[in-house]
Amino acid sequence: MASPHMRHDLLYGNIRLFAGTASPDLSQEISDYLGLQLCGRDIIQFTNDNLFVKLHASVRGQDCYIIQTTSIPVHRNLMELLILTQTLKLDSAGRITVVVPYMCYGRSDRKDQPRVPITARLVADMIQIAGADRYVTMDLHAGQIQGFFSIPGDVLSAYHIIKPFLVKKMDSLTRPVMMTADLGFAKNGRRYAQALNIPLAFIEKRRTDNKERPEAMAVIGDIKDRDVILIDDEVDTGGSMCEAVHIIKEAGARDIYMVFIHPVLSANSIERLTKLPVKEFVTTNTIPIEKERLAKFGNRITVLSIGPLVAEVIRRANQGRSVGAMFNE
Repeated sequence: MASPHMRHDLLYGNIRLFAGTASPDLSQEISDYLGLQLCGRDIIQFTNDNLFVKLHASVRGQDCYIIQTTSIPVHRNLMELLILTQTLKLDSAGRITVVVPYMCYGRSDRKDQPRVPITARLVADMIQIAGADRYVTMDLHAGQIQGFFSIPGDVLSAYHIIKPFLVKKMDSLTRPVMMTADLGFAKNGRRYAQALNIPLAFIEKRRTDNKERPEAMAVIGDIKDRDVILIDDEVDTGGSMCEAVHIIKEAGARDIYMVFIHPVLSANSIERLTKLPVKEFVTTNTIPIEKERLAKFGNRITVLSIGPLVAEVIRRANQGRSVGAMFNE
């Protein structure tokens, strides 16, 4: 009979890390931090686009973590995540946690017009049905997406990575002001502004119909003769940010620093961004940027890694320790 004082980290066995094909560098960084090797698996795409997954060893009773972001190609990466999850479930894994740095369909979080789906809810349902017991993700586009899951999870924030970086920059900035590209991210922007003890401004914008490009409106706040830290949760086509930069410059701002958590960077967004009068771009590796595309930014971009943060969360989850304690929460 098991002792009532059994260590919690034995309930689900040892950590087993599995990497999808979407974030190989991040997966390796996490495994290096934990001093573990990535578990062997085969992921094959047949000529008919069907995917096949096979594990190299049994995971019966083990604490398994799948590291897979769901960026472009979204449907390939999402199906890979689901098939990997089901494969571990069918092999009797003790617990399965999907680590999804960027959760796809985050913008489809509500019915904001007639006859449209809530795709974020569908994605949450599929992850659960595939067999996931827990999830870990970063900065969801909409907080209510957490409520779409009926399994426990940890929604981490890049705030704990970006804030220390910005703190080091404060002395070199002229009367800095934090600015959000729209009202939707204003609450998060206020958190950064308070931590850095600088004022907050934002842009009022209007998005019409189903267009990816919004109609940017006006600046609310004083940014004249100030350095501006423009922040948002993700950059997709770059339309919002391009509009924002032009309006900021017209309002008399000095240098602009663009900060975004998820570098979706679809289509020709990089070409558009690199033409902007932005002194520095700051992002994270929730989504990998190919070296060729990254090189187009020259020395104007800094990519902060979420690897150590995610790795420590995995360690604590396995040991049954508080994740909030990492942030004094």
